[in-house]
Amino acid sequence: MQTNFRGKHFITLQDWSREEIETLLAVSTDLKRKFAMRESTEYLKNETVFLMFFEQSTRTRNSMEAGITQLGGHGHFLDTSTMQISHGEVAKDTAIILSRYGHGIACRNCFWGIGNKYLNDLAQWSTVPIINMQCDLYHPLQAIADLMTIQEKRPQLRNLKVSVIWAYATSHKKPISVPLSQVLLFPRFGMDVTLAYPKGYELPDWVINKAEESARQNGGSLTITHDQDSAYRDADVVIPKNWGSWVSNPGKDVVDDLLTQNKIWKCTEERMALTKPDSMYMHALPADRGNEVEDSVIDGSHSIVYDEAENRLHTSKAVMALTMGGR
Repeated sequence: MQTNFRGKHFITLQDWSREEIETLLAVSTDLKRKFAMRESTEYLKNETVFLMFFEQSTRTRNSMEAGITQLGGHGHFLDTSTMQISHGEVAKDTAIILSRYGHGIACRNCFWGIGNKYLNDLAQWSTVPIINMQCDLYHPLQAIADLMTIQEKRPQLRNLKVSVIWAYATSHKKPISVPLSQVLLFPRFGMDVTLAYPKGYELPDWVINKAEESARQNGGSLTITHDQDSAYRDADVVIPKNWGSWVSNPGKDVVDDLLTQNKIWKCTEERMALTKPDSMYMHALPADRGNEVEDSVIDGSHSIVYDEAENRLHTSKAVMALTMGGR
């Protein structure tokens, strides 16, 4: 297995080989076991990670803060609106200075057309690992936790039917980074991935091309459909979640005609009945209850959303332990 992790950036899982991802999963599982047994995991004793947030967060912030504490280090929460970034300080200066103060820099910046570029600008100048806590294109921390959760429940991943499905929501125009990361990652492990969405909510062409290539190389498949019922039918795992129409319409309006035309895209008990009897419902959270999903589904027997959220802690710890302190 790959062991050259120290200093490696975690901006997209596309930059991590399958062997490196498997090591990351193995470390996550070990840290989860040790957490259950209250064993010490102070692998990053006295080390510091800076947590830069351009947007609000619950799971990401707390899994990272709790995670670095359990690793023996400290997380500095940085609201970027209170930093000199808000007065125009460039990524270069921020990266160089924070690199000299600590051992890792994590950043969430989901602004369309800006976020991923900003993280890569940080990486260009940082002498410590950059960890992507979600940008406009990728959410690798969520994707690796999702993969860990699926593997725990279904160890044989090959030809597992996993459906990534658009769902109606009105809270805000959400990034495409979660479904994009899932569609890129899951075919690398031989899963049969279905991507379902109403026309107008496409992912970038390069994502589809890369996912299809990964499916061919690893014995899986990628199917695109605009029929949500076909995505639910005989699925092992369903992940119905909203994302914005950023590719076709980069405007910031939350509610528009395209959105209101697709209120029927909702995870219901009727649609869950189309899935396999032992199927699993997943969601990165927070879910727009009543719009994306019925309460009876997210609170029902198929739902594993809290197991999924719990694994955010252990995979985040594994990312930090490997990139900030690994070999």
